[in-house]
Amino acid sequence: MRPAAARRRTEAARLLRDAERRTAPVEPLSATWPALDLADAYAVQQDDVARRVASGASVIGYTTGLASAPMRELLGVDQPHFGHLLDDMVHRDGGTVRAARYCAPRVEPEICFRLARPLRGPDVTLSDVLTATDSVAPALEIIDSRVRDRRITPTDTVADNAGSAGLICGPFTPMAHAPDLAAVHVDLLVDGNRVATGGGGQAPAHPAGAVARLVNALAAHGEGLGPGHVILTGAMTTASFIGVGQKAEARFGALGSVSVSFI
Repeated sequence: MRPAAARRRTEAARLLRDAERRTAPVEPLSATWPALDLADAYAVQQDDVARRVASGASVIGYTTGLASAPMRELLGVDQPHFGHLLDDMVHRDGGTVRAARYCAPRVEPEICFRLARPLRGPDVTLSDVLTATDSVAPALEIIDSRVRDRRITPTDTVADNAGSAGLICGPFTPMAHAPDLAAVHVDLLVDGNRVATGGGGQAPAHPAGAVARLVNALAAHGEGLGPGHVILTGAMTTASFIGVGQKAEARFGALGSVSVSFI
């Protein structure tokens, strides 16, 4: 790696760390360093993950975004992006989260997969995912942006851990007893009011397809999925802003519900 590129990655990672520590967003990395590409962005993300692991956190899985082909085409990218899930991002179903720890938190409902067996790309299929999956759960992902006014490109998003900042899972259902995931619909409520609705077929045609795309994308980075890893398969509705004193709940029909309150 050229020294200039290494310095760019190091400085970008430092800016995001400082933004998180101060809960004060920064200018888009893509504007500060126009030469920053997706490879740089993943290196910045990995730098942050390595720092957190060195401080005692553990990687427990991944989150995937841009699962649908139309969204990828809209943003000019050819594969979904991903972020890391760490144990220090997990919150209890029905519990509370401090809003002040985030810059501009939002919540979105997703189906969470938990693996029983490892998966490694590049040729993983939807069927492989279903065979390797132990159980699934209703989930809320807290997303946040350390970039000012969310003036982001795919590069900014990837560097910022794909926007992933928190995870709340409801009860896990063994795959043998799970409903048809492609047919699951969800209502997202804030303070009891429905603010969005969506279906499992939006992420993508079957949510297990999002896991397959993720693990095949991970192969290019020398990574894979292991037993016990959890995977968020993509937003099923638009994300809703959330703040102090508000409660978010996602109702997934036969799959169950999950909720969290912000204080």
